[in-house]
Amino acid sequence: MVSFGGLARKIFGSSNDRRVRSYRSRIEAIGKLEESIKGLSDEALAAKTVEFKQELANGKSLDDIIIPAFAVVREASRRVLGMRPFDVQLTGGMILHDGNIAEMKTGEGKTLVATLPVYLNALSGKGVHVVTVNDYLASRDAGIMGRLYGFLGLTTGVIVHGLDDEQRRAAYACDITYATNNELGFDYLRDNMKYDRSQMVQRGHNFAIVDEVDSILIDEARTPLIISGPLDDRSDLYNTIDAFIPLLTSEDYEIDEKQRSANFSEEGTEKLENLLRQAGLLKGESLYDVENVAIVHHINNALKAHKLFQRDKDYIVRNGEIVIIDEFTGRMMPGRRYSEGQHQALEAKEKVQIQPENQTLASITFQNYFRMYSKLAGMTGTASTEAEEFANIYGLDVVEVPTNLPIQRIDESDEVYRTAEEKFKAIIEEIKTAHERGQPVLVGTTSIEKSELLAAMLKQVGFNSFNVLNARYHEQEAYIVSQAGVPGAVTIATNMAGRGTDIQLGGNIDMRLERDLEGMEPGPERDAKEQAIRAEVKQLKEKALAAGGLYVIATERHESRRIDNQLRGRSGRQGDPGRSKFYLSLQDDLMRIFGSDRMDGMLQKLGLKDGEAIVHPWINKALERAQKKVEARNFDVRKNLLKYDDVTNDQRKVIFEQRIELMDATDLSETVADMRHEVIEMLVTKHIPERAYAEQWDAAGLKEGVERLLNLDLPIADWVQEEGIAEDDIRERITEAADAAAKDRAERFGPEIMTYVERSILLQTLDHLWREHIVNLDHLRSVVGFRGYAQRDPLQEYKAEAFELFQALLANLREAVTAQLMRVELMQEPSPAPEPPPFMQAHHIDASTGQDEFQTGGFMQAVAPENRDPADPSTWGKVGRNEACPCGSGKKFKHCHGAFEQA
Repeated sequence: MVSFGGLARKIFGSSNDRRVRSYRSRIEAIGKLEESIKGLSDEALAAKTVEFKQELANGKSLDDIIIPAFAVVREASRRVLGMRPFDVQLTGGMILHDGNIAEMKTGEGKTLVATLPVYLNALSGKGVHVVTVNDYLASRDAGIMGRLYGFLGLTTGVIVHGLDDEQRRAAYACDITYATNNELGFDYLRDNMKYDRSQMVQRGHNFAIVDEVDSILIDEARTPLIISGPLDDRSDLYNTIDAFIPLLTSEDYEIDEKQRSANFSEEGTEKLENLLRQAGLLKGESLYDVENVAIVHHINNALKAHKLFQRDKDYIVRNGEIVIIDEFTGRMMPGRRYSEGQHQALEAKEKVQIQPENQTLASITFQNYFRMYSKLAGMTGTASTEAEEFANIYGLDVVEVPTNLPIQRIDESDEVYRTAEEKFKAIIEEIKTAHERGQPVLVGTTSIEKSELLAAMLKQVGFNSFNVLNARYHEQEAYIVSQAGVPGAVTIATNMAGRGTDIQLGGNIDMRLERDLEGMEPGPERDAKEQAIRAEVKQLKEKALAAGGLYVIATERHESRRIDNQLRGRSGRQGDPGRSKFYLSLQDDLMRIFGSDRMDGMLQKLGLKDGEAIVHPWINKALERAQKKVEARNFDVRKNLLKYDDVTNDQRKVIFEQRIELMDATDLSETVADMRHEVIEMLVTKHIPERAYAEQWDAAGLKEGVERLLNLDLPIADWVQEEGIAEDDIRERITEAADAAAKDRAERFGPEIMTYVERSILLQTLDHLWREHIVNLDHLRSVVGFRGYAQRDPLQEYKAEAFELFQALLANLREAVTAQLMRVELMQEPSPAPEPPPFMQAHHIDASTGQDEFQTGGFMQAVAPENRDPADPSTWGKVGRNEACPCGSGKKFKHCHGAFEQA
């Protein structure tokens, strides 16, 4: 019986089919232009770029010129790269141009597809960013595709690790910029820590195409990008606490692998309290007293380091450093560190040098970074399973692009064994069998540990003809993957290491040529060797095809179906034959943690003997259900994290926009005057409450506040005694005095120097307070979850308190900036030269400590009193704080002219 939905799909096609069909008329129109475009000379073809730019300048939209633009790129690609995009690739290009995700199977030419919308959108002159997962792919794609863009008169830049600001600025100024997601995010954060607009490297966020969009926007989006600075060294504390964990027994703590959490039991807490007391680290009686919050945090991190984080799975130790391993790709992530002391706990566990903890200076999630682009698009082989997340978080639809040739890969049902040992034995036998018949084999594992275990087991049975590709051998990744399609080749890969490089049957000819012909001079000898390599690769491809194509063997299921599909998708590229099979055991993490308990009982009832496996579609269905549960849970976690980060992001936008306005402003006098007036309003309101009698006014407090924040010594006590005085009168007098002092200072500084001083103090104070604010929000987020126990929504509580903290930040900003600007002073440095050069001495007071943070300019020298001109402060030189003021007022210097120079 067919459902109505199924019947409708049979008649009309799925919504995806209808979407793909909607591009058919445009593709036919591009096809009709092909012959006329082919007839153009190289110069005439390149001149089309100028023509298109002129049409856009005359009011046409990008959609108006999409057909001729795609036709031009197709022809240019044929001439420059020797590749003519297929119709399905044109479809993929249109999906990307519309701001969607094009799901294209491995080997369908996604890199070439991107050139079509990249060229079209680059014509606007606003810049296009092509985002890749690593520096190698960014450089490779920019190098190859840059030839095509250069032929058409567009510039291409590439951003990789290690470039200076000048090089980055030049790359972003290009029409098209290739970069990794990390470099783009960090450049954005660094730009928002600059003090001059001309120092910023990025020029906006117009259009980005994200390659391997699922890896970047979902897998990597769980951890934010953070720029941080070091705090005090606390190595001893970490080492002391680390020594406690091995003393605990399994009754002392509880581990939840599903939630990745570890907690101490009552017995464990008691034991730890005694250990901490002996070490002199416990304050008060209980571990959970408020004074011990930091200690509890460190102890929890140490427990997680020992019981949840596994060496060679979650991280490796390399050159005396803990290097995180990406759980999805198996790649090392050098430079990335776990936050909030977790990395230091791992360093203590592995007995390597403990790096100081860092204070967050700036941070952003990939979700919020990529949502800044006016238009966003992405490409991947596997996005359908996460379509809901892409739509909810990024507003991106996933459109599946049909393959150019039908898929011939055979996907076999999973084989499930009782134990991991039986499973690995079966895998080894399967590898040997496939190797004997000359079939290339790709074995996928979920961790370095398991890839090395399998490698060791293969060696034990005397099989040595294999390559291991995991985070330890990251450098050779591309070449090993490129040759994994050679007949009889066996490649053991961690998850999806090597993404971005096709596995071509017979081997990747381009990479073979690059490697084997390296260093050879052009000539007959080189040509002959090239021909021999081409012939050999062709022969090898025929052998691999005859053996059944690439055989993908997976050693277990990942918790995400998408990662399994990526591995499976390495086989059967561009219509090649292929085969895939998953080998599982009940001891695998997914089966153990998330699988149904009934499965073990079912296998026992079936009376499975050692070495026997069960193969049944029901097993596949049960596993898929388990994976869907995990995917839904992970999506909820990411969605919840994003809700909290959205609060921070709204505030971050305000701060970063404010910074740019401050950098762009030519006159900041009005801004600082508004701040000064708000500070006065706050002081008067605080010390002269509304409807209070004059006797209840706090004149002493107001006078102290005016001295502290406005640097003015005003007779407020006398004013208060005046008959009939109102709070408005006092406010007005304070404002007049403050404005006069500010005006006097501005006239002495001159408009240029005054604006420079105001801008510097505003930006530095804003940055200092924003960093403190980020730390406060992190602490708030870590404790707000407990409000749920009081039947209060933690997210609403977080929003309300974060708003209050932000209001406090703005109030502190007004006070700190006003206090500094009312004290900063311009002086001249005495010099034997006839005209001593003026210099600025700007003091920056730390808003939290009142301490002087920096000082610029030269040092003042002492001048004999008889050589000082009372009317010319520039002749006074260095005056002692308690000396009589040289102006002749009779006051001490610190209470007269010296008051303006205090920091």
